[in-house]
Amino acid sequence: MRIAYLVSERSTCLRRKVGAVAVKDKRILATGYNGAPSNLAHCLDIGCLREKLGVPSGERHEICRGLHAEQNVIIQAAIHGISLQGAEIYCTTQPCLICSKMLINCRIRSVYFAESYPDELAEGMMREAGVGFELLPYEP
Repeated sequence: MRIAYLVSERSTCLRRKVGAVAVKDKRILATGYNGAPSNLAHCLDIGCLREKLGVPSGERHEICRGLHAEQNVIIQAAIHGISLQGAEIYCTTQPCLICSKMLINCRIRSVYFAESYPDELAEGMMREAGVGFELLPYEP
């Protein structure tokens, strides 16, 4: 989890810094943090539309420039030809519903997160898919 927090320091999000690490057989497969797609302006540089509009945390993800840390883990693994099947994901924050569905389809084994928030649908889908979904408190 410490590595996930270290990765989160690369985040370019103004609202929350999130990091994620995919691990299998005690080896790091890929890392990700939340921020704008490659070669595009970051929120640090141009501001945050959700912040300007006063959108609460966890809502209106579709108007955010950034990718989530979990999405970037999946993308990095894909770019480098690395399968995430059977991997464990360590996240500084509980994955949202969209990321949870993506991780299920990657056939990951377990998700561990240090900070949680109420999302019964994401948790229920993870459990239904047989994916471990566990709060792992951590003090960075």
